[in-house]
Amino acid sequence: MEFTGITLITGAAGFMGGHLVEFLAGKGIRVRATARPRKDTTFFDKLGVEFVGADLRQPETLPHLFRGDVDRVFHMGAICNFSTPYEELYPVNVRGVEHITKLAMEAKVKRYVHVGSTSVYAPSRGTPMGEDYPQDPQNSYGKSKHNGELVVRRRIQEGLPGIITRPCTVYGPRCTDGAGKAFSRPTSITAIPGSGRQRLSNVRAEDVAASVVHLSHIDGIEGQAYNIADNSNPTVGEALVLASKAFGLKPPALHIPLGIVKIAAKADGMISKWKGKIPDLEYDAVNYLYEDYIIDNTKLKKTGFQFIYPDFTASMEQISRWYREQKRS
Repeated sequence: MEFTGITLITGAAGFMGGHLVEFLAGKGIRVRATARPRKDTTFFDKLGVEFVGADLRQPETLPHLFRGDVDRVFHMGAICNFSTPYEELYPVNVRGVEHITKLAMEAKVKRYVHVGSTSVYAPSRGTPMGEDYPQDPQNSYGKSKHNGELVVRRRIQEGLPGIITRPCTVYGPRCTDGAGKAFSRPTSITAIPGSGRQRLSNVRAEDVAASVVHLSHIDGIEGQAYNIADNSNPTVGEALVLASKAFGLKPPALHIPLGIVKIAAKADGMISKWKGKIPDLEYDAVNYLYEDYIIDNTKLKKTGFQFIYPDFTASMEQISRWYREQKRS
């Protein structure tokens, strides 16, 4: 499938959205980026990308996003953390999906790509989770993403040419939100939660961008869902040590029982809320550390997708070089 019109990216000022804008702009694609209105559009101006302000919580601001020949939509607009209560997530992560999918159908786009989350799955049993793994999210964020997916499923049945993607923990340059920030910048995490032997699934933001674009071009996959995770599954201990070395910090050696970690995370969450920020280790994120959390990426790889950063260790070495360059500039 080819696209000759405008590609609309929601959530374009966010971490993953920004990487997708860069990826498509680098290929000379006509991109219309949208996020909440802002005065500083330097990022988009430098890329030669059109920025149109809109707010998913205000449906009257959305129709003008589809003016002209918009023929592809990447919906990345969402609140992505475990600290925001459901009543604040719902207007963006669920109702926002209602608004955008309705307009996409009316505009008769060729492809709608929904960027969801593996947080929709039931608690891990320590076995790899494929796209058919049961969905029973245990936190507000996961529930909001699950309910957003249900909206997309309904629209697909109504004729929307849509697909669903589910990135796992996303990390990389400029990450400021979500669990991936622990591997993207210096953090306050100075100990290893639990045994440290629990295996993780992660993916670089650049690979999320490349994979959703890759999938958008494949014919005949409407209604399908695809996990997005790299090829490696480092342990918690390995990942935190690699991250600390990447940012020039002392590698953690102390192990703290997960029960105590949850108490500390709850306290940190209350302090962070008072300060108006998201804590480095969120309370609900700790629940993902009791078992191996392995996301099966077989279905994505069978489409022929090739990862830019398939290996977490090599990726962290690259991030370390990037971080040092940023400090020098």
